[in-house]
Amino acid sequence: MNTIVRLLSWCLLLLVASARAEPPAELVIGMELSFPPFEMLDAAGKPAGISPDLAKALGDYLQRPVRIENLPFDGLIPSLKTGKINLIISSLTETPERAKSIDFSDPYLKMGLALLVHKDSRIQSIADVDQPNVRVAVKKATTGHIYALTHFKNARILVFNDDAACATEVSQGKADAMIYDQISIFQHSKKFPDTTKALLQPFQLEEWAIGLRKGDDELRNQVNAFLKRFKETGGFDALGNKYFAENKKAFEEAGIPFYF
Repeated sequence: MNTIVRLLSWCLLLLVASARAEPPAELVIGMELSFPPFEMLDAAGKPAGISPDLAKALGDYLQRPVRIENLPFDGLIPSLKTGKINLIISSLTETPERAKSIDFSDPYLKMGLALLVHKDSRIQSIADVDQPNVRVAVKKATTGHIYALTHFKNARILVFNDDAACATEVSQGKADAMIYDQISIFQHSKKFPDTTKALLQPFQLEEWAIGLRKGDDELRNQVNAFLKRFKETGGFDALGNKYFAENKKAFEEAGIPFYF
């Protein structure tokens, strides 16, 4: 009898040791790597930018290896819902519509929608856009796209798969305005200084958050704890200084609050 007990004890110890030896589960994070400086590829073709840096810091905090999946923006939520990825960190705005199908972390960044217009445009604000002769470029499935569909009844909406195409349309005079987030609008105006101008005063304020599957409360609590800690220890300040030095100065001069 004692022999059987000892054997069972040894088996139990082996099982416990085996369980302890298992590596932590991989954290698969989805993002579209075509939105610099937030999500992009470096010269070696590896993920770079604010969101990859944030993902790495999250993995370090949770002591879990991180794998980034580069996915089209409109495929991120379907990939999350089907379990292909665990999280979305991709400049994702929390909206009531999206909250019907996924959960969100606490917000980590505040951003506003702004306008890129042609240099010779008479458009001075969003109030001038919804006119029959106005063409508005938007990126598919973004909040700028949603805003245009919701608010415009007269303007012609031109939908593209990436924001660079939208900016090019404005630069070439094929579109009168582009709706996108403030920092991208600022950067596109710097790319086309002779043909475009940025109207940076936001007409809709938004909050970016990390997307999670519905009901994944344990992971959401862990992510929120990380975001709180990351902010308290100066992580977001460091990201702002690393990626936004020029932008911060321009926004301060315009009297517009910065993002983090």
